[in-house]
Parts: sequence; C-alpha cells; structure tokens
Amino acid sequence: MATLNIIGAGRVGATLGNLIVANRVLAIGDVCDSDAAHARDAVDFIGAGRALDDIAAMQPADIWLLSVPDMRIADVAQTLARNRKDDAPSIAVHCSGALDTDTLAPLRAIGWNVASAHPMLSFANPGTAVFQFEGTPVGLEGDRAARAAWSEILAAIGARCFDIEPGSKALYHAAAVVASNFLPILAAMSVEMWQAAGIPQPLIEDMMHTLSRNAAANIVALGPKDALTGPAARGDRAVVEAQSQAIGEWDAVSREAYDALSTLATRLARTGKVRDA
Repeated sequence: MATLNIIGAGRVGATLGNLIVANRVLAIGDVCDSDAAHARDAVDFIGAGRALDDIAAMQPADIWLLSVPDMRIADVAQTLARNRKDDAPSIAVHCSGALDTDTLAPLRAIGWNVASAHPMLSFANPGTAVFQFEGTPVGLEGDRAARAAWSEILAAIGARCFDIEPGSKALYHAAAVVASNFLPILAAMSVEMWQAAGIPQPLIEDMMHTLSRNAAANIVALGPKDALTGPAARGDRAVVEAQSQAIGEWDAVSREAYDALSTLATRLARTGKVRDA
C-alpha cells in the first residue's frame, strides 16, 4: 500500500487522514507539525501515523499532503525540497483554495509532481467534517500525474473531483468567498439597518431566518436569475435611489455596497449574467 505523509496537523489534514485510514486507501507514515502536541492529537484522531515536530526527521513517502496555512506553504515546500532532494521523486499536494501549484515550485524543481486540491467544505470541526465529506466537490489543478493520483485517493473517500482551468485559481476561490463568506456580511448589514430603524430584536431574528432560508431555497430551486426579486430587478430606479440615499446617511461604505449590488441585480435581471460583457 502506498504511503502518505502529512505536514500540518490542523483540521483539514486530520480529517483527510482519518478518512483515508477509515477507507484503507493509503498507509499513513509521518504526521508533522511545529507543535508536537498538535501532531500527537492528529495521529490520535487519524488512528495511524508517527507524530513529529521536525520535517527533517520525516521518512520518505509516496505522497505528501501539505495541510498548513496558506502563508506557510511556500516555506514548507522549500524546507521539504531541501531535505528530500536526494530521494526518489514523490507527489506533493496542498489544500489551499486561493494558491496554485506555483507555491510548490521548489518541489517541482527536484522532480516531484505537484498539485493543489481544494475541498469545498467547512472543516470547523473534524469530528463533524468526516461525516459531511461524502460528495464534497474538490477543485484540482497542477501536474497531470499529481492530479490523477490525488483525485483517485479523494474519490475513494467520497469526493467529487473536478479540474480548475490553469491560471484561474484566484478567480475560482474568489467565487467561493462571494458565495459563502459574504453572506454573513450581508446578513449583518441587514440586521444593523433594521436595528437602526427601531425594529424589535425578536422580530429581526424572525425576519432574517425567514428571508435567508427562502432566498437560499429559491436559488437552489430556480437558479440566481429566476430567484432574483426587489426594486433593482424590477427596474424601479426611484426606490433604488431612495434606499441608496437612506443607507448613505447611515453608513457610506454600506451605500457603496448597495449601489454596486443593485447594478449587478439590474444586469442579472436584464441579461441573466452579472458581468457586463
């Protein structure tokens, strides 16, 4: 059975390691983290592996998973390349959504095949994530051999893999940010405006629950264009302008966001797309 080493004993590495062991896909070799206690905790959760806190002490492996924070990937790749330059070529994969395989250039330079694989799933709690992973879409980019090997491993633990166009990683991840990370911001903006308008808090909570739930359900059922409602979609410029002015008196930056989103809503209603091609 091929072996996997994991660098970075965080939530993503621990979750994937656990699933790989549970499905008997790979043998886990070393699990390394700069915090030795984190490495031990990850090994306990994964159910296999040797906990280390020094990359130089790691044994060779067929595949290496770099599940470290984005800001550390390049440095870890450099360290790993320096320590493994005399080994037979391996495969290395990182899990960043924003960074492509250029961050693994030191490993590619010593003959390794490299790829990135971004699971579209929240790993807030590994104990929960292992049960949610089935069917998770995973975006892959990088060298053909690395993509093929890692996609086979991911498919064996329940992922649905797809390729990302070369050079499109930043745009791909920005789309995920817009779809997920910005929704809480828009919700907070709505709540604070209702509060400023004197709406009772229990009613605010009920309205937010109802509107967000129904909006999400309509997007899933109908698609963005047919789910779109509101004054901008109707072309009611007078209402849009009045609301823009009211928001501007409350907060200037929120007005800019409202104006930009209203422009995009108008385009979507008219053409079915937000981009003005």
